[in-house]
Amino acid sequence: MNEAWRRFRQDKLALAGLVIIAATVLLATLAPWIAPFDPAEQFFDGLTLEGSPLPPNAHFWLGTDLLGRDLLSRLIYGARTSLVIGVAANGVAVVVGALLGSVAGFVGGWLSSAIMRLTDLMMAFPALLLAIALAAIFAPSLWIVAMVIAMVNWVQIARVVYTETRALAQRDYIEATRALGAGPLRILFRHILPHLVPTVLVYATLGIATTVLLEATLSFLGVGVRPPTPSWGGIIFESQSYFLSAPWLVFFPGAAILLVALAFNLVGDALRDALDPTQRGRG
Repeated sequence: MNEAWRRFRQDKLALAGLVIIAATVLLATLAPWIAPFDPAEQFFDGLTLEGSPLPPNAHFWLGTDLLGRDLLSRLIYGARTSLVIGVAANGVAVVVGALLGSVAGFVGGWLSSAIMRLTDLMMAFPALLLAIALAAIFAPSLWIVAMVIAMVNWVQIARVVYTETRALAQRDYIEATRALGAGPLRILFRHILPHLVPTVLVYATLGIATTVLLEATLSFLGVGVRPPTPSWGGIIFESQSYFLSAPWLVFFPGAAILLVALAFNLVGDALRDALDPTQRGRG
């Protein structure tokens, strides 16, 4: 572990990504104390005389939106939405995918075929279209969107874990453990799953970036988190008609989405290289 941390620290981009993630988590956690205003408060002086959003100024640092609300406050609270959905949805997806993939790879037989055919069926549908369909069926809310994203994203980790479990199950030490009388559950949880931790950890980190982007996309398309809950994608959706006259309403939330997704990708790539140096430079 010390060697992995040493290799991770050598990646300056990954450290920068870690700083961005830490700053985002800190902002989201301390939002009630850091945000200058209530994100839902509409200010009478938050619009021009013509009723247009205000540009960045000394009072509203990032300007206001089409309803006269402070954009900076909405971005800070929007970080909560993105991180909660990113961690919750990706956590459920990783747990479900890892369990189904490891069981399918270790048990084999008809159960393995059933699980992997379900995985193939889920992967046959474009993830975004499937997420839109599921979100349209249920009444969108913070946790419903997280559940929808988890239902879409578990298949990738299941496929990867299945392949690695199949390879591990054929190792000599597994055959020796089985010959000594160890049961299937003991072999799976004591001798196979621990070897999958680096892979699962990397995919969990990279998956948060994918989840943040998918949540922003669903909110932008109008089937994500419902107003007045602030969401980065929702802010862009609400402000798209002001793209030319008030570009800051699109630029700032878009930059936040880009930075957070890039940060998680950088950290995930560095973890992959640190935990498995044979993969360095691949992919």
